This record gives sequence, C-alpha cells and structure tokens, in this order.
Amino acid sequence: MSPELALTELRRALEVALWVGGPLLVTMLVVGVVVGIVQAATQINEPTIAFISKAVAMTAALFALGSFLLAYLVDYTTTLFQRIPHLIG
Repeated sequence: MSPELALTELRRALEVALWVGGPLLVTMLVVGVVVGIVQAATQINEPTIAFISKAVAMTAALFALGSFLLAYLVDYTTTLFQRIPHLIG
C-alpha cells in the first residue's frame, strides 16, 4: 500500500468520524450554551440541570439521527471491506 493510498483511507475514516460524531457534538454544544446562558441569567448554578438537559438532548438526537448515522457508518464499513483486496494487492 502506497503512502498516498494510506492517507486517502485515513482521510475517509476521519470524514466518516466527523459525519457520525458531528451532529451529536453540535447538539451538545448548542444545549450547553443555552443552558449556560439560562443558568447565568437566573443565577441557578446547579450542575445537575446541565447534565440532565444534555442527556435528554443526546437521547433525542440519537432517536432522530441514529438510523441515518448508522446507515452511513455501515455503508462506509461495507465499502471498506469490499476494497480490501484492492488495497492489499
């Protein structure tokens, strides 16, 4: 396997990781900022509120996007397994 091919495969793997993890991370970021602003405005500094709201948002995001993210990951894995003979030989 040439270095260019290895870098291409690594790039594809990183793109898949960003596509799968990105929406969940953005959800957590938005919820964290909103809860932080609300806590700063009301001066209620309870860490449980932030944790519970992030857990609920993550669960909702997984229910909404889980099938899409899993299908994307399975498609990438299937394609990678099909290309193994071409990568080795």
